Amino acid sequence: MQVLTIREFSFHQFNANLLWPGTFAFCEWLSQNRSLLEEQHVLELGSGTGALAIFIRKSFGVDITTSDYDDEEVEENIAYNCKANEVKVFPHVRHTWGETFPVPEPDWDLIIASDILLYVKQYPNLIKTLSFLLKNYKRRNMKSEEVAGSSQHRRLVTVSGEEILLQQPVFLMSWRRRIGGEESLFFSGCEEAGLVTKHIGSRVYCISPRRDT
Repeated sequence: MQVLTIREFSFHQFNANLLWPGTFAFCEWLSQNRSLLEEQHVLELGSGTGALAIFIRKSFGVDITTSDYDDEEVEENIAYNCKANEVKVFPHVRHTWGETFPVPEPDWDLIIASDILLYVKQYPNLIKTLSFLLKNYKRRNMKSEEVAGSSQHRRLVTVSGEEILLQQPVFLMSWRRRIGGEESLFFSGCEEAGLVTKHIGSRVYCISPRRDT
């Protein structure tokens, strides 16, 4: 198990820089299901302290980009924690959910997050950002004969001991906190936005674009 040194904010207006329970649980779950991370280009939403991204980089050497609210203090703290743990500072995307995403052609195969459903009022904005990232995905190094709309990539991975066919891109989220059931509004909002949600164990959820059958 990795031992990390992480600096948190004692106070931040968006509670962005604290370690929540889902981070620890997600680290353990990903360690048990590391085939999901192999050779993947990863984006973490709501990175906060950067602890999850740092753990993944140190444990699996994964290519990962962090992202959080458009705030210099948040980005600087992630960079501080990278250096404290002898990790090269990650590429970072400042983005406030719901606003125009600064990368017009997202190429992240896998998007991850942990415990980001605290603010119910932000659910529509989060869903808007997720919809953009998942529905506008352009696979890196796509062959010239491949055309837009066929850039999704299928790969066989092992999840909790069971082999599943995963079609990229996907969003994996660990949610450990309880706020009275309001999180169900997030999942129903995803379905209304054309996204498919699936619980894949240990309170980890897989969200992907709805595809024509």
